Amino acid sequence: MFKERGIEIKSPEQIDKMRVAGLVVGETLELLRRSVKAGMTTLELDEIAEDNIRSSGATPSFKGYHGFTGSICASVNDEVVHGIPGDRVIAEGDIVSIDCGAIVDGWHGDAAITVAVGPVGDDALDLIRVTEEAMWRGFAAASLGGRVTDISHAVESYVRSQGDYGIVEDYVGHGIGSAMHQPPNVPNFGRPGKGPKLVEGLALAVEPMVVLGDQATYLLGDDWTVKTDDGSLAAHFEHSFTLTPQGAWILTALDGGEAKLAELGVPFGGR
Repeated sequence: MFKERGIEIKSPEQIDKMRVAGLVVGETLELLRRSVKAGMTTLELDEIAEDNIRSSGATPSFKGYHGFTGSICASVNDEVVHGIPGDRVIAEGDIVSIDCGAIVDGWHGDAAITVAVGPVGDDALDLIRVTEEAMWRGFAAASLGGRVTDISHAVESYVRSQGDYGIVEDYVGHGIGSAMHQPPNVPNFGRPGKGPKLVEGLALAVEPMVVLGDQATYLLGDDWTVKTDDGSLAAHFEHSFTLTPQGAWILTALDGGEAKLAELGVPFGGR
């Protein structure tokens, strides 16, 4: 069913189907994390992902989406998001952001990781750590009866506490369910207590995009790839999640987020 502002509220059975899609995404991203290496192209990475998604009985969410040609987005170094897989050769010292989506029985999962290829600088490692942790702080701030920007504020507050990073504002998280992108938007900045209420059956994709320099970006001529204006490195992490009466359930995390939520002192809501 749908509630205010076109927001889709799922039944427990529909959330369970999203969990199946989420596991395909999580398993694919772990495979890609293990597979990525210097000398391979981003298209080779894409082929590994598509094969794994399809062999798992799922369909890639991204392939054909508004004409997108890949099953993943592969964004390297100063590419923030939406990099098109192709003949770019991944080099030692690169950081690669990999965004992946899968559909099972009409329900979507969507998640992203940033991976260091070989030795990288401490600044890049810190950027990756801060971006991933900010995402988890967003989940930790979410509770039934709260508001969407409780997540936004927690993401921003953590990033700001870690140094002079840029938070990309033009691209945000989103609702997810029977379509990959749905209302409401989930910004990575803002004051708490704003936006739609967090209710049971709402599923959201939280995805901070953090850069070492200024947050300004531009779009390449391919109409997809987003790069930092100043050429600074970018990192991107994402998970899809929901809230149950027991707590948060990270639908695209292999363990449902149980271990990390426990570390943050947050109740686990998976089943």
